[in-house]
Amino acid sequence: MVDPRTPVIVGVGQFTERIDDDGYRGMSSVELATEAARAAVADTGADSATIAAAIEVFVGLRQFEICTPFSEAPLGCSDNYPRSVAARIGADPARAVLEPLGGHGSQKVTTEFAGVIAAGDAEVVLVLGSENGSTLRHFAGREDKPDHSETIGGQLEDRGYGFDQYMNEYTATHGLTGAPVQYGLLDNARRARIGATVADYRRQMAELFAPFSEVAAKNPLASSPVERTVDELATVTPENRMICDPYPRLMVARDQVNQGAAVLLMSVAAARRLSVPEEKWVYLHGHADLVEQSLLDRADLSASLSAEMAVAEALRVAEVELSEVSTFDLYSCFPFPVFSVCDSAGLAPDDPRGLTLTGGLPFFGGPGNSYSLHGIAETVCSAREQPGRFGLVGANGGVMSKYSVGVYSTVPVDWRTDRSRELQSRIDEQPMVAVTRHPEGRGTIETYSVRYDWPTTTGVIIGRLDADGSRFMALTTDEDLLALMADGDPLGAAITVTAGEKENHATLA
Repeated sequence: MVDPRTPVIVGVGQFTERIDDDGYRGMSSVELATEAARAAVADTGADSATIAAAIEVFVGLRQFEICTPFSEAPLGCSDNYPRSVAARIGADPARAVLEPLGGHGSQKVTTEFAGVIAAGDAEVVLVLGSENGSTLRHFAGREDKPDHSETIGGQLEDRGYGFDQYMNEYTATHGLTGAPVQYGLLDNARRARIGATVADYRRQMAELFAPFSEVAAKNPLASSPVERTVDELATVTPENRMICDPYPRLMVARDQVNQGAAVLLMSVAAARRLSVPEEKWVYLHGHADLVEQSLLDRADLSASLSAEMAVAEALRVAEVELSEVSTFDLYSCFPFPVFSVCDSAGLAPDDPRGLTLTGGLPFFGGPGNSYSLHGIAETVCSAREQPGRFGLVGANGGVMSKYSVGVYSTVPVDWRTDRSRELQSRIDEQPMVAVTRHPEGRGTIETYSVRYDWPTTTGVIIGRLDADGSRFMALTTDEDLLALMADGDPLGAAITVTAGEKENHATLA
């Protein structure tokens, strides 16, 4: 018998609207999340009206359309996303929460509110997320735009935007304004560490992601259920054009999707009281949440200490070895987050267990901050189908900035705390690299990307000054250097950097 306050996941729901579906509606974020929430409530196997009325806390993951204070949602939005969804399913929660940006947030808040339940501060919590990127693109520039504005009011614990944790004026000025270029820097740093050529590394990335597409092709909820070969992924074509080096389009998270997901947690006592069958219960055995140093401070840009430590800690808390895990869903916006876990955990990229249950962000879909909520939902379903086995979810936020892990199983277990706070101090105490913001003189390229998604193809460089080894950023449109970056291998190349009024510029030395 477990403690009656022990948290269990009792319901999961997912929803996908594809633009080529008959009856495509171009749904709002609220409508997408509502479909997922209804599915999660129904998934409990208990009376839906009774379950909905019992939900005390709605936790919403922030959507891209409301990700900064500098712009408004193009089609309007709700002033209280969680409560808009709650009203639609017949709930009136005492508490509504809106989480900041970050793909780690799905697992982070699942762990957080499982702990709230274990502490006796709530009994029934719904975590929900959605993205309406397909809708926003579909109606862009059209006259018949729908109005998704909604004023519902009520209490809302808005935890802020959080984008400032992932970029600053210096990095943004030097081109780090989107995920592909930032992860391109990390993957090229990893390529430098393992000594792979440009062609070999592109093939390794394609070999990693081809099995993901196989999973997506069999998933009825996938946004792009198309199986891709290694050659298709690795070969640059007009369809598979370069976005930011080293990524062709098919290796980039598919963010223009309409998807929603929801996870319903209860205490064991509440699950019994509300007549949720025990075969629906899935326990969170292990968990950890860690934050990486800021990008330019990291001594090693080719690896992720937070991911390494979070996976190890979650397994320790769950009291299982990696070999005992039956399923994985690793955050896969680009190859680097998957490679990072494989490298540090000793997990082969072609492990026969597979590294995704959904199909991954480039193929299943990358619904913003809520992707891993789909990963949790699939893991819960898999755990129910194979009672007694364990599934691991790895959720990544920012530029490998935050990593959250959950280990799930139907095996009953009391709530266990983790050592994330203690481990975080170890990360915070890691040595930091000195950064020179206005560099002058000779240097070498530590890592790089090329932005093909800008009107003018531009090289983005993280380098080291010869004079003192400090790190700097620079941009380049220099023909010789850009040719080396686009068609050769510039890692370790000698450059000359000049500080400008706003950004630094590099030329081939």
